[in-house]
Amino acid sequence: MYSMYDDFVNKGPKRQSKDPLEVLGCSRGYDKQEILTYISRHEKFTPSLIKQIKGLPDVVLRNLGNPLARKIVKMMKEIGKESYRAIQFTRTSINDRGVLYGVVLLRHKVLDKVLIYFHQRWPQCVICLYNEHTQTTGIMNEKGKIKEVKMPLEEVVQKISSKRPEVPYFEDIQFSGKEIFETLYQTQSIAERENKRYFKQMIPDKCYELPGLRSGIEKRFNEKNKKMDDFF
Repeated sequence: MYSMYDDFVNKGPKRQSKDPLEVLGCSRGYDKQEILTYISRHEKFTPSLIKQIKGLPDVVLRNLGNPLARKIVKMMKEIGKESYRAIQFTRTSINDRGVLYGVVLLRHKVLDKVLIYFHQRWPQCVICLYNEHTQTTGIMNEKGKIKEVKMPLEEVVQKISSKRPEVPYFEDIQFSGKEIFETLYQTQSIAERENKRYFKQMIPDKCYELPGLRSGIEKRFNEKNKKMDDFF
């Protein structure tokens, strides 16, 4: 399965087939070019950080050789994790005009990465994602063109839908994200295979802060509220 997290971890400039650090049993980490390419996406990025990165040897950056290197690698991981979680836990809805929309919470500049993921999944749709952090809506059309507007999600979806014809393909899937996932859990629940520990591992507590899970069905699996029996 394609993951936007891979963009930050695996992609970038082509690496040599035999990495000297890997041969020595050291952490591969991020090379300098990858860091210079993606670090500006972090919310705490400053231009002076580029100069500091360029002054560090590659081996220091990739093996956490000093406090600055550790800080930089941590920032890189935060960028990748945020886009990955948005992809995994965003709840979307779709209307009969082929407009796919949802709400995300992104502090780093990765909205374009999330839009690209949904565009690749549904290339025939217009993708609209409202970012609660910046209070803007990102839009990607069928041709892959992206723009960001300072408008509420509902207003954007209505405006785009009014200019598009009804799409018969989407007439039979008019369900909200909540209805889809309610049905999924109800049909896939098997009491004999219940594994609360694994479930909590797959959905970390931090993810419940995201718009898609904030008041979603997954809350019922939280051991603190003890509503799992009621759900089943």
